[in-house]
Parts: sequence; C-alpha cells; structure tokens
Amino acid sequence: MDRIVYSTRESSLLSTHRVLRNTYFLLGLTLAFSAVIATVSTVFALPAPGLILMLAGFYGLMFLTYRLANSPMGILAAFAFTGFLGYCLGPILSSLLSAGMGDIIGLALGGTALVFFCCSAYVLTTRKDMSFLGGMMMAGFVVLLVAVIANLFLQIPALHLAISALFILFSAGAILWETSNIIHGGETNYIRATVSLYVSLYNIFVSLLSILGFARNN
Repeated sequence: MDRIVYSTRESSLLSTHRVLRNTYFLLGLTLAFSAVIATVSTVFALPAPGLILMLAGFYGLMFLTYRLANSPMGILAAFAFTGFLGYCLGPILSSLLSAGMGDIIGLALGGTALVFFCCSAYVLTTRKDMSFLGGMMMAGFVVLLVAVIANLFLQIPALHLAISALFILFSAGAILWETSNIIHGGETNYIRATVSLYVSLYNIFVSLLSILGFARNN
C-alpha cells in the first residue's frame, strides 16, 4: 500500500513539474513572438486597433485559446492571442519613442521582469498554497472593472494612475495564484496557464508604462 501511495505521489509530482516546465517554455516563446510583433507594429507605425476591435480581439482570441487548450491547435491560438496583444502594444511604444521617452520602455521591462521573478520565486521556494487569493482577486477584478468604466467617462488623471497601480497589484496576485495553482495540481493545462501568466505580465508592463510616463510628463 505504501508503495502504491509513493508511486502515485511521484507520478503527480512529475506531472506537475512537466506542466510547469511546459508553461515557462511556451510563455518564453509567446513573449518573444509578442515582442517581435510589437517591434514590427512600432517600426511600421501600424494604426491602433481601437477600443472595440481591441476588446473583441482580446476576449475572442482568449476564448478561442481556452476552447482549444486541450488540442495542439491551442498552441496556435495562444500565439495568435499574444501576437494580437503585441500588435496593440506597438502604438503605445511608438508614442513613447516619438516623445523621447524610450528609456521608460526599458524601465517598464525591468520592473515587469522583477515582479514576475519575485512572485514566482516566492511560490516555488515556499510552495505556499495561494488558493486563498481567489476570492480577493474576484473582488479586485470587479473593482477594477468599475473603475475603468468610470474613468472612460470621467477622464481623471489621478484615477487613471490609481487604476494602473491597482492593475499591477492585481496582476502580481494573479501570478502568485496561478503559479501556486500549477505546483499544487490545480492547473494541469500548460496552455491555459501560459495565457494567464502572459496576461498578467502584459498588464504589469502596460501599467508601468502608464505610471512612468505620467511621472515623466509631470
């Protein structure tokens, strides 16, 4: 009986490590692909997609990726999703470069990498169960959604800055939660895990660009 239990635990541990390894590998590939598309979008000054097209592309491609996550086509959908977000990032980078604030891009990249490394390292070293963050993250999502919709009408710079800061905190919590979910067997699909982590990194990067740009303008 002990041998069977040990064999089951060992199999579960190997499966968890495989999901984590595949997640980080695919995340690295999608980040590189997204960076290439963002560079192309910046160099050729491609037009911004607009709010409606961006939301449709974001949620449509995310839904498609999750729908195909259990098949090889899910990988192609993940690249389409991250490539689209890279294209959306291009106009933002172009505006910063044209304003002579290219150094902000490097700072935002460094800050994003630091947040991801610290959050991932904390969970991987302590192996702490972060499932308790689920309820708080749902509440945080509702607060952010209401704040974003309100600021579409109010256009208050201070509120925009606060939203960016909240997005960073929310995304850091999402990285903690998703990494914990992987190592504790709650998430067994590396495509879904990759998309979740990518969105968190994207939100942190864009939010840091917004905060740093606001600070430089002032």
